[in-house]
Amino acid sequence: MYQITFSDQSMRELSKMDAREQMQLLEPISNLTGNDLAHPREPLGKFHREGITFYRLRAGNHRIYFELRGETFYSHYILDKNSLADFVFRTKLPISDQQMIEQHQSFWKYLESLKK
Repeated sequence: MYQITFSDQSMRELSKMDAREQMQLLEPISNLTGNDLAHPREPLGKFHREGITFYRLRAGNHRIYFELRGETFYSHYILDKNSLADFVFRTKLPISDQQMIEQHQSFWKYLESLKK
């Protein structure tokens, strides 16, 4: 069994939920095994970004983006499904599209605000 820790953004998202919603969100991540991580299948995905191996877990109306740090799952983000932030984070945009997004400062301000 893995320990779960949360970024400030993840904690803010959790605090918006009632206890039942929190339990429904955290149950799938709590049940993950080493075999699940080694061979991810829906609702779990795996990708690499900036030298970090991220896992994306679909949990109801939310998506949990986390990494494995030793025996700990560190949740970077909890995002609403079908949101712009979820789309951008999970897709590997071609460089031309990515450059267009980078030029739009409000997009980066939004992503930075998720970390606080």
